[in-house]
Amino acid sequence: MKVIFVGPSLPDARRFVAEDMIIRPPATQGDVRLAVDEGARAIGLIDGAFEYVAPVWHKEILYGLSKGVAIFGAASMGALRAAECHTFGMTGIGEIFKAYAAETLVDDADVALLHGPEELGYVAITIPMVNVDATLARCCADGLVSDREARWLKEIARSLFFKVRSWNTIVRNCPQISNTRTEELLRILNNNYVDQKKADAIALIEALRRSDGRSPPPSFVLNQTSLWSDG
Repeated sequence: MKVIFVGPSLPDARRFVAEDMIIRPPATQGDVRLAVDEGARAIGLIDGAFEYVAPVWHKEILYGLSKGVAIFGAASMGALRAAECHTFGMTGIGEIFKAYAAETLVDDADVALLHGPEELGYVAITIPMVNVDATLARCCADGLVSDREARWLKEIARSLFFKVRSWNTIVRNCPQISNTRTEELLRILNNNYVDQKKADAIALIEALRRSDGRSPPPSFVLNQTSLWSDG
């Protein structure tokens, strides 16, 4: 059995998963352990809830790894946990994971966005900072946005709370951008949008598809504590 926790990073995940993959909503604390105890041999962690509930605990990831379960992380909460746990055997996938692992990114909020509920397909309402960075990088490479403009826009984007960050709020709050350039920039950014979270989520699903559900023997001992027991 393969279990994948996914939501707003890839709302249409069912288009990409294999028949042996079970889709579950964004993980909260205890969900990874439950999947392990239910017999999952491979787990893909993409999305996880965090604001109003306890997030996925590192200890439950280590628990799964100690049981020989292959655990992959990418795109969002999965990229964060993989960057923190890859030295213990968790497999990180994608550009966002690489940036956190290299400490090019350090702010957990860079993957956060405001989105609708599962019933409405997790529709994105705001833009995560990682997608801002990826979009501006592409636009600069294609000569559509200057390096200076990209720097200005990144500074504004990073200053905005993730629940209000959109191209409109970013561009219109940038004092260096002229009124005549504003509409052109909005068109460029919307037409050349890079959804890095989606790309990394798809890459994780492909890795999960290829996984035989076995991970190397753990290189650590999972200690029992007053807050954690395998029993």
